[in-house]
Amino acid sequence: MSFATCDLSDDHQNVSVALPGFRDFGGRIAFGGPITTLKVFEDNTLVREQLEKPGEGRVLVVDGGGSMRCALVGGNLAELGVKNGWAGIIVFGCIRDSKEIGALEIGVKALDTMPQKSVKRGEGQIDLPVTFHGVTFTPGEYTYADEDGVVVAPEKLA
Repeated sequence: MSFATCDLSDDHQNVSVALPGFRDFGGRIAFGGPITTLKVFEDNTLVREQLEKPGEGRVLVVDGGGSMRCALVGGNLAELGVKNGWAGIIVFGCIRDSKEIGALEIGVKALDTMPQKSVKRGEGQIDLPVTFHGVTFTPGEYTYADEDGVVVAPEKLA
């Protein structure tokens, strides 16, 4: 997959561009694919459940409410994502094990790092539109991310 978010933004009027604020952590900086969403708060049980399933080139978008108090993705979960064919993970929250994640062939964007792990209560919602950083991520639409940012499109562009 070859694309640049700047070009997608310039060439397609139907894309939404996320506000800045995400940092790159994965070994793959540019990634994109169909969107699968989660809405969780300081509980990564559903994150694990989704990454254990076949990713088929999808991007898992995790709305963690922007919490900076714990990590929703760590090295083990990112490794599951690689093993099961996920293109990437976008976290509106924190990750941990950043050095380990940086060595993996998966795209990971998040707000920051936090060594504290999350709780495990199994709470959250799957596959609903989630909105953060000025865009709505809708399951089945597409997202593309690179060093310049994140865009969302209603259909496959690259």
